[in-house]
Amino acid sequence: MTQFAFEIPTIKAGDVSLRAIQENDLEPLAAFYATERSMFVGGPLPRVDAWRMISGNIGHWALRGYGMWVIDMDRQPVGMCGFIFREGWDEPELGWQVWNGFEARGIAFQSASAARDQGVRAYGLNGVISYIDPRNSRSIKLAERLGALFERETVFMGKPCHVYRHPQQEECA
Repeated sequence: MTQFAFEIPTIKAGDVSLRAIQENDLEPLAAFYATERSMFVGGPLPRVDAWRMISGNIGHWALRGYGMWVIDMDRQPVGMCGFIFREGWDEPELGWQVWNGFEARGIAFQSASAARDQGVRAYGLNGVISYIDPRNSRSIKLAERLGALFERETVFMGKPCHVYRHPQQEECA
């Protein structure tokens, strides 16, 4: 029998924290994925698929040793940010999503910066990419603000996609 032992660290990032996903995050996750705003991150999706995302996220941490965190602000989940490296992907991706009502506050920048730093320091994920739909101007602006540069156009999961490469960082202890 295979046993898994893993820890999902909590990271403080300015006004927010990055923490492990929990089953009680289902309501806000399902609410976000029920809307058209989720179209750039695989949605809209039915509620049952939001629950599968929770279990899949925990499984990603168990299998890869890293994954996505819930962005928590004042003990309220407001989005997700972290790393995704699914079967068939070329390399790990740094991804983010901020849920309805929490946009334009710097939450994604704080979260993505902290996640990227943790990726370098703890997981050896340096110079990662972000897959961004070319219509998603907000994510393109955020990637550029993070110092990521447009690398190439591709088709990703059957859709046109831009790949942005994040800069290599010095590893710090």
